[in-house]
Amino acid sequence: MKRGSLLKIFWRTFFIHAALNFRKMQNLGFTYAMVALLKERKMSDREARNLLVRHLQMFSTNPYLAAPLLGSILKMEEDRREGEDSSPIVAVKQSLMGPYAAIGDAFFWGALRPCAGICCAGLVWLGCAFAPLAFLLMYSPAHGLVRWRGFFEGYRGGKQGIESIRKMNLPGLSGRLRWLALTALGAGSLWILQAGYRDIAAGASGFAVAAAMLAAIALCWRLVNRGVSQVYLLYGAAALFMMVSTRDLWLWWK
Repeated sequence: MKRGSLLKIFWRTFFIHAALNFRKMQNLGFTYAMVALLKERKMSDREARNLLVRHLQMFSTNPYLAAPLLGSILKMEEDRREGEDSSPIVAVKQSLMGPYAAIGDAFFWGALRPCAGICCAGLVWLGCAFAPLAFLLMYSPAHGLVRWRGFFEGYRGGKQGIESIRKMNLPGLSGRLRWLALTALGAGSLWILQAGYRDIAAGASGFAVAAAMLAAIALCWRLVNRGVSQVYLLYGAAALFMMVSTRDLWLWWK
């Protein structure tokens, strides 16, 4: 395909979630992105109709990893000759959308977004007015890179396009980001304790507070090794600090 047509299709992948519906999920957005292929190949009416019907079936995956999958399917549709069996295309699409959803959800929404949120919450506490911008700078380039690289490498690889996602090692990066988020949460908690919340550990020295925080981090590490999800630990820590903050507010009100 021409470079301009590929860029047009890539741009449309940013809106694949815009027509989300509860019956067939992202099928409209996926099919809309494929429309440029009809004009590029100048298909017959029958072939064009079959292609649209083929991709209007139920489709659901992580919206950021929809671009790599669409690139692979686009290449397979382009290489398919008129009249050939389309079942391999449907099989690849149906078999990859589930794993792509799991990989994308775990990385972007289970690791990157909480990590960026915790770091930027610390900037808010420090009074930084550019904390929202910092969040965008931490989050947006990552999904933009995965979209761009995944789409074009998926297009080059066709049905082997999953290799590009495998090389990114997003599951491994997810684990590292969660550890980073837990470390930032522990360090921020220690900082807040030392900066003015001494009533949480009244009478304790700074060394004791630091030791307690290190023990909390060690406990988190032990729980993770026992199979407890880092997501549960992150939300549990957030709930704990919310309860502590509510207690402080109540004492201040009284």
